Order: sequence, then structure tokens, then C-alpha cells
Amino acid sequence: MKAIVYDEFRRPPTLREVPDPVCPPHAAVIRVEATGVCRSDWHGWMGHDPAIGELPHVPGHEFAGTVERVGADVRGWRAGDRVTVPFVCACGACERCLVGDHQVCDDEFQPGFTHWGSFAEQVVVAHAEVNLVPLPQEVSMVAAASLGCRFATAFRAVTAQGRLASGEWVAVHGCGGVGLSAIMVAAAYGARVVAVDVSPAALEAAKRFGAEATVDATSEEVAPAVREAASGGAHLSIDAIGSAVTCLNSIGSLRKRGRHVQVGLMIGDQAHPPIPMDRVIAQELLIVGSRGMAAHAYPAMVDRVADGTLRPDLLVGRTVPLDEAAPELASMDRPVTAGMTVITL
Repeated sequence: MKAIVYDEFRRPPTLREVPDPVCPPHAAVIRVEATGVCRSDWHGWMGHDPAIGELPHVPGHEFAGTVERVGADVRGWRAGDRVTVPFVCACGACERCLVGDHQVCDDEFQPGFTHWGSFAEQVVVAHAEVNLVPLPQEVSMVAAASLGCRFATAFRAVTAQGRLASGEWVAVHGCGGVGLSAIMVAAAYGARVVAVDVSPAALEAAKRFGAEATVDATSEEVAPAVREAASGGAHLSIDAIGSAVTCLNSIGSLRKRGRHVQVGLMIGDQAHPPIPMDRVIAQELLIVGSRGMAAHAYPAMVDRVADGTLRPDLLVGRTVPLDEAAPELASMDRPVTAGMTVITL
């Protein structure tokens, strides 16, 4: 098969022929038809992710396609089925999986990180019965790939971890891929959204996707501005960036008994922000994390994509064929303003 491969971190990847993947008994081989290019792929290529242990490596973790073949132990799936896959895949047998928390599986794996990924014509998905998500014909492969880690993560952060109720005020800090996805989901579920960013272009995009009010983080003190815009404070506030500043601004944006959901990754010197626990206690605030979404939770989201309530395809800026996609990883260190890139096969 053809695949985009890098032999060293930070060295240009190349498109070349590699052996077709072997299909273990519990797995499925997926013929990739579309795969998103994510900044997480760039971090992996830069050598920032310890999950990538051996080189050469094939990146890619946001993908959709059709089942090529299934292992002897797989039931319920067959060649030709249209599918997508969560970016965190589960074993299905550990303590967490047995209660349905596949997104925090004790033995998780991630195509594109722990294993070769989807910048290729085929990719292996282990424990297929647990991790494959069926796609209706109404959902295009490009739209399904755009669900990726961004949209699915935002969907669960808003609806499950954030426990959004219609009519509530939601503040979204950071209007990149995750933030715009969260705005779209929150607005579709009846929320009133305040978007926060430093970029005028990002704030304009936030308005297009449903934000009722915006806060320019370069010219206003964020938390008071959000509380004013949200008639006393957000019921739900989401940090979609992942920094000490955005985390504290998000918590500061809440009204009493509000919920802060941390979606943006906190790494390096940002990993331990000083949380104002006095305010958390006095106002009974709730602070939770959100990481991905289990395959069994996808149907609620996919159904709303199929009926047009949610439009993740609008977050796609451009598509490129696999034969021209090798330079895309290196380009991820530049600001992205035109939406996500999807590789098509």
C-alpha cells in the first residue's frame, strides 16, 4: 500500500510503498477514504509524543473509510461497511471499559501514535467490535474524518461532561478547531454562546458557527467581560486552548454553581495552573476534564450530522490527495485560518 512515512523526527516525510497490514483475529483493516491533518500529528512528528516509540512511523488518527477485511474473531462487521473510529481506541476488557468508559481505557491504543496510522491506504483497528463506528450514507467520508479528535471531543465536552441544558450561557475560550466545534454543538443544542479569542478572524468564524457574543482577549479583561456578556456568568465554560491563562479565565467566567470543562491539553510549564479553590468552594463550581469519546457514544453525534443539525464539514478548509499530502505535517507549525485540512484517497 501507499503511505506517508517518516524515518526520523522533524525530517520530511515521504510517500512510498509499504507492506499491506496484517489483520489480527480481533481486528479489522480499514481502507482509508479520508483522514484529517491535526496538530497532534505535528506534535508526534516533532518527537513530542512518547507514544511513538519506534521509527519509521505512519501518522494520522482522524479517519473514515470502508472495512477491507475483518479478523476471524470479529462479529457484526464485514467488508464494505462504512466506518469511522475514535482517536482513543479501547481494549473492551479492562475495568474502565467494562463500565463503558472506553475513552480512559487502561490499555488504550491510538492509530497514528501507538501504532501506524491513517496517512495510508489502509490502517489496522484492533478490537474492532469495540472501536468501529457505523456511518450512514448521509455522512460523507470527509465529514466523518472531520469528526476526528476535535469535533467528537467537543461534542462530549459540551453534552456529556458539560451537561448542557438548552438556554444556558456557554463560554468557549479559544476558537480553533475544538473551540469552533464546541460553539457549533452548543448553539445547536440551544445554548447562548460567548466566544473568546485573540484573533478577529477566529471571532468572526465563531459568529458564523453560532456565537451570540464575542470577547477580544487582547483588549478586554476576559472573565469580567464574559460575565457581563453572559448576564452574570456562564453556566458552562470550556477551555479549548490549554494554558494557565485560559484555564483561569474560564473558571473566572462562571456564575455560581457553574461548570468548567478542561479540553485543551495542559503540558509542560502549563500543566499545573494555580486554581482559585476559594472561589470553587464558595460558589460550588464544578471542574472536570474531557478527553475524546467512546465509540458506543458516537451514534448520538452521527445522527445529528446525518440530519444536518451539526455540520462538521463546514470546518473543513481544503482537501488534498494522498499523493500531495506529505508536506502537510510541516505546515502545521503555522497559524491555520482557513479550517482543517483533510487528505482524500
